[in-house]
Amino acid sequence: MIEAIDIGANLTNNRLLADIDAVLRRAQEAGVVQMVVTGTSIAESQKAIELCQDYPERLISTCGIHPHHASDWEQSSFAHIRALAQQDCVRAIGETGLDFNRNFSPPAAQEFAFQQQMALAAELHKPLFCHQRDAHARFVEMLGEYRDQIDRVVVHCFTDTRAALIEYLDLDCYIGITGWICDERRGLELRQLAKLIPADRLLLETDAPYLLPRNLEPKPASRTNEPAYLPHILREVAGCRKREPEDLARDCLRNSRRFFDL
Repeated sequence: MIEAIDIGANLTNNRLLADIDAVLRRAQEAGVVQMVVTGTSIAESQKAIELCQDYPERLISTCGIHPHHASDWEQSSFAHIRALAQQDCVRAIGETGLDFNRNFSPPAAQEFAFQQQMALAAELHKPLFCHQRDAHARFVEMLGEYRDQIDRVVVHCFTDTRAALIEYLDLDCYIGITGWICDERRGLELRQLAKLIPADRLLLETDAPYLLPRNLEPKPASRTNEPAYLPHILREVAGCRKREPEDLARDCLRNSRRFFDL
């Protein structure tokens, strides 16, 4: 059986949390041996930690404030996230970064929250779990100021251009690939770019419950993505890279364990 780690799953989302035992059982049956629960706000990071404490052998988490929630950053947020990050299950700071596509928080607020979380990752020697959408130039500029101080960085859910990918690789970032690559309409460029990611910098994720692979058959009636579908994404990436799925799985498993210090 293929073994894999889902490096980004929003398991505190009610679409998954309401049936979490079954979600985790299906993941285990599919060969997904561990999952990283994404923290997107202080409240969600706390929930992620509590979930990890319920399933310590299966789950680890990140903690941080997503750019969508950057307006919620308060004077106490730095200390609060630092305190949460002391939990053994917290293996990265984030999800943080910039999202100028929706601008649910003003760009200035996003930049401040991003800078603060990069500083915290550097202080704690924790990896950084990053989000970027329609903000590449500013994101790279800001990340470049801290990159030498941060041990490891992943750009999660990569869907950008070849030029962006090269810049991330030049900064020695890991690259997270989701089921976006399974979309025959929007994922065509990503299918080509997946070949360029070095074998030791590739990570796989579902971003569940979002981004249900478009070519998954049969699709769940709920249209909800979940970690059990990670092997489908792995096989799609393996096909793009002309690799055997088992070989790619071993590489990605090794990368995930290195990144999250497992």
